[in-house]
Amino acid sequence: MNFEGTGVAMITPFTENNEIDEEGYRENINFLIENGVDALLAAGTTGESATITIPEHKMLIDTLIDEVAGRVATIAGAGSNSTKEALELVQYAESAGADTALVITPYYNKPQSHGLIEHYKTVNNNSDIPIIVYNVPSRTGTDIDVETIVSVAELDNLVGIKEANPDMDKTAQIQKTLIEAELDDKFAVYSGNDNLTLPMMSLGAKGVFSVIANIDPFRISQMVNNCLDGSYEKAMDLHYELYDLMKILFIESNPVPTKEALKMLNRPAGHIRLPLAPLKDENRTKIQKTLEKLDLL
Repeated sequence: MNFEGTGVAMITPFTENNEIDEEGYRENINFLIENGVDALLAAGTTGESATITIPEHKMLIDTLIDEVAGRVATIAGAGSNSTKEALELVQYAESAGADTALVITPYYNKPQSHGLIEHYKTVNNNSDIPIIVYNVPSRTGTDIDVETIVSVAELDNLVGIKEANPDMDKTAQIQKTLIEAELDDKFAVYSGNDNLTLPMMSLGAKGVFSVIANIDPFRISQMVNNCLDGSYEKAMDLHYELYDLMKILFIESNPVPTKEALKMLNRPAGHIRLPLAPLKDENRTKIQKTLEKLDLL
């Protein structure tokens, strides 16, 4: 199942005693759906997947599916630097009823290209759920190259890539190569960087996995829908309207600024788990001014 439009890389709200805030999580799900998004991602990297336990990870997937109840596409974060653990999460996502699993390229161990292909072959051959690759070299240390992307695109269950490499020429190469291989209808490209969604969609991307949608789902959804409709002047207006928010939410490590912004908006967020630390005071002021400029505060 390929979605088109705005997918939200959801934060994971925590309670004061460091447990998942299920009530707040459900509240966030409904807020996002009511504001026009097309897909919700649970337990992705913005959801602090690196510091949630496997039982918490599964609970987030279950809660997402239960609360969404078919209203939008449900995507389960299911990646790991261990193929065995990634497969466990992919299989769990499938059994729980998620529409799609998002599988990040393994981090830290920096697998070779043929290792990446075997990694995705393993999850493909041992599950039936549609799978989206997540490439974010700035966080994983590995950049999946165009040739390897096309190789995994040929696998039955691989349906897309969330591409967070900021190189627009690479995006063009991916799209061109998929078209030449007649895989572009099967395998979608999605932006993994809010500030590059507009140019990526002009090159053929089908949407975005958005961080800023946690804060302003309505306007980012409008921007993406305008791109899908070919209304690029309207999309450009919204791009520049949201541009400061796109940048300020990465003033420190994601999702620290996003959680701080949500707290300013009185939305469920809670603290950040170590080793990430609270936002610096001077950056808190910058976020507040950005939210005020957008009339969100």
